[in-house]
Amino acid sequence: MKQVLILGCGYTGRRVALRLLDRGIPVVATTRNPSKLEAIAARGATVIRVDVLDPGTLGALRVHAADGAAVVHSIPVIETAAGLLDPTPALLEALQRRPSRMVYLSTTGVYGVATDVDENTAPSPANESDRLRIAAEQAVASGGWSALTLRPAAIYGPGRGVHESIRRARYRLVGDGGNYVSRIHVDDLAAIVEAALFSSITGAYPVADDEPSTALEMARFCAELTGAPLPPSVGTHDVHHTRRANRRVDGRAILRLLGVRLLFPSYRTGVPASLQAPVL
Repeated sequence: MKQVLILGCGYTGRRVALRLLDRGIPVVATTRNPSKLEAIAARGATVIRVDVLDPGTLGALRVHAADGAAVVHSIPVIETAAGLLDPTPALLEALQRRPSRMVYLSTTGVYGVATDVDENTAPSPANESDRLRIAAEQAVASGGWSALTLRPAAIYGPGRGVHESIRRARYRLVGDGGNYVSRIHVDDLAAIVEAALFSSITGAYPVADDEPSTALEMARFCAELTGAPLPPSVGTHDVHHTRRANRRVDGRAILRLLGVRLLFPSYRTGVPASLQAPVL
């Protein structure tokens, strides 16, 4: 592979970059703040500043994106003073038709109120943010390159997740905590993205580990593990809509297709490992 361009090299993207650099694959990573990617720049990645709210920076994509590059697009919908903005149209216009492969990281939020989700579940976005996500998925899929959309469940890992929020006394249960939540460890998601870049699979698939749990079960597990008290509860109207979701996600289909085996098939192993690992 001649080059991988990571649009929005954040929590997941940094791990994808490191996996690719270990294989000797050239990586170009975009960020609004290049100082945050000094570690991967030191490993050989080319780091460029691209801020979708500053159109003058989009020209860097034309300079640094090689013809035939593979692209990881992980920039979400952005909240601006004027409302929600999907950066995808501007990014695709800047790239023109130069990529050969694109992997887009969407969200299981596009399934709306569906409580049981697998690869056959049709999206049914219930809010503007998730409607924009579907529009982004469609734009990526029609871009003239091979495209795969991954829809990850809640991403957790070192420094991020319920365990971290409970440890910092920032977590609140919603209602009785009986809503189901599916998750994926960031290292497993990075492995899936890496495999997706080298595959020819197209379409859109949910991504999750093998053990959904209720929010209460997860909170109890993390509280016991960290020695923190069980967090208090708040009403459903006091939290962001993503915290009110009640969704069990079956992500086995894309794992089979890509031949990926989860390192952390359950939060029961993923959370303890996350508490011990350094934050990138």
